[in-house]
Amino acid sequence: MTLPPRVALGTMHGKEVAIAPPLAALGITLHLAPIDTDRFGSFAGDVPRAGSMVEAARAKARAAAEATGLALGLASEGAYGPHPHVPFLPLGQELLLWLNIATGQEIIEVMTDDRPCYDQQFISSATEAEAVLSRMGFPATGVIVQTAPGLRPIAKGITDRAVFEAALEQALTTEGRALVQTDMRAHLNPRRMTVISDLAGRLALRLATPCPVCAAPGFGRLRAVPGLPCRDCGIETTLIAAEIHGFTACGHETALPRAGEADPAHCPYCNP
Repeated sequence: MTLPPRVALGTMHGKEVAIAPPLAALGITLHLAPIDTDRFGSFAGDVPRAGSMVEAARAKARAAAEATGLALGLASEGAYGPHPHVPFLPLGQELLLWLNIATGQEIIEVMTDDRPCYDQQFISSATEAEAVLSRMGFPATGVIVQTAPGLRPIAKGITDRAVFEAALEQALTTEGRALVQTDMRAHLNPRRMTVISDLAGRLALRLATPCPVCAAPGFGRLRAVPGLPCRDCGIETTLIAAEIHGFTACGHETALPRAGEADPAHCPYCNP
């Protein structure tokens, strides 16, 4: 098994600090690509992301490889918002995509963060700001001030109180309220940088795992298959029954069944 010596990374936000160490342990050096990754989408919403997380990461990885002339590109993409099942809680998802330009082969690793530093709130006075900033972890975590979601921010990347107060005053003067939210760019969000570091470790572990058929690096989890049977009636539920591990280049796959049975609370028959 032979690993490549270099890979191009598309980032403007310091992610190499989190991604480089696990890859360096494998002898892989990151080469930073001089590209504007904000054109693929921004967390503030003023530049909409085109397509899915995978599509955005793929575009960034390809752009990074093309800008550096390297055969391999690497990109990170994140998505944050309200938890789909638990009210009032946020949820984050991080993705790393490794792309071989010549073959089109991709290695994708994903990690969910159920405790992200993600928050946003409208405020209508300066007196409300203190509790909001404290909850968001300011100034270790940067913040963004907007007048409304999706509009061009008055200021972002704010870690200085005087800058925040000036931006807040501008929003309150023009609109009567301000939208304050955590800046989710990695270099301004320590929690997100930690998750990216953990995910990079997972990618490195996968790169260090050869395919049992073709011996090329990158064997690992591809997808999950639902259908874990109910403990009481045996009907398939939506819970994961098996994980499919494989290698995207040669197509080899193997199923790893999950032990046990599903609690009847998850059964569409026992708990309709």
